[in-house]
Amino acid sequence: MLIGWAALVVVLLSGTAALAGQLRSDVAPIPPSNVARLSVAEPSVAGPGGVGGTGGASAGGPRLVADERWARAVAAATGIPVPAMRAYGTATLRLGSEQPGCRLGWTTLAGVGRIESAHGTTDGRRLRDDGTSSPPIIGPALDGRPGFAAIRSTSASMAWHGDDTWDHAVGPMQFIPSTWERWAADGDNDGTADPLDLDDAAYATGRYLCAGDRDLSTGLDWHAAILSYNHSRDYVTDVYDAAVAYAAAG
Repeated sequence: MLIGWAALVVVLLSGTAALAGQLRSDVAPIPPSNVARLSVAEPSVAGPGGVGGTGGASAGGPRLVADERWARAVAAATGIPVPAMRAYGTATLRLGSEQPGCRLGWTTLAGVGRIESAHGTTDGRRLRDDGTSSPPIIGPALDGRPGFAAIRSTSASMAWHGDDTWDHAVGPMQFIPSTWERWAADGDNDGTADPLDLDDAAYATGRYLCAGDRDLSTGLDWHAAILSYNHSRDYVTDVYDAAVAYAAAG
């Protein structure tokens, strides 16, 4: 358990830079030496936790959240908005407690967030303090055109994107609604699991990446996790490059 730790060692990945020959051969390995100070909030009654059986600390125990001073310091060093750093840091702490064998680092979540939506700020949007983007981030219609799947919307998903015919990826981590149904999580313990809220979406992304007992401190599992999020080798490389840059800056 990470409860009570004053610091968390962020492990982006170890193993070979080539990641079994599927990433660029010129990418250098990252040592697990980037230390981010994350702390525990004052003890309080935990909220409902993540949908699907995954929650935060037990009822009556401390709720793990990222230290505000850490979030602001790393935000200043990396250019990541402060609300996004809170979301990534808190998700990392919670999953470190719930799934310590995964060894998820905040840099990996930040790498995904950078590529998916520039941390909720794509196309000039503003990331609010509550983790939502203004205006909300709605991807293109999944209407079966070349390069897109054909996925019909549902009454539940239409509430997020407003399309009564086709689904759209939604929110700062660009969850397809059917994927969100499985991995939905309440990252900020406000009683709602909302893919448009980066606090929730970052936590859900971490749960998704950790699935299958992956150990993200190994190159092969890290690669497999990111590839499962988006089935593109270029995407894996882009997330890797962003995560490496954040590790160096933060």
